[in-house]
Amino acid sequence: MKFKDKLRMLTSRSRCGSIAKAMKRIEISARGWLNYFGIADMKNNIENLNGWLYRRIRMCIWKQWKLPRTRKRKLVGLGLPEWAACKGAYSRKSYWRTAHTPSIQWALSKERLIHWGFYDLAIEYQSMHVNC
Repeated sequence: MKFKDKLRMLTSRSRCGSIAKAMKRIEISARGWLNYFGIADMKNNIENLNGWLYRRIRMCIWKQWKLPRTRKRKLVGLGLPEWAACKGAYSRKSYWRTAHTPSIQWALSKERLIHWGFYDLAIEYQSMHVNC
């Protein structure tokens, strides 16, 4: 899937940089792709791609918080209990695996990422297909 490869390139661990800039680049690419291919019936593909992209964004955010003490402080700031924040912050798992843990998924939830400006493919796809 060429679009997934482009998203992979935009969210690569070496290119993440500013999350706001990454989200903006993703939005530009996703909006154009969805406007072109959005007429197709691909709800399941969009939902799978959307879930994968959320995990990718969580991975980039987790990589930005390099030190365990920074991770713990940020997780506690997002409302996670201190014991759960310690458990997540001091994990030795890779960025990709950590992005899928329950504590990180709760702290960096879908709703929170949308509030921060993430372009949700599934919501936009459904808004295109309301009248169909």
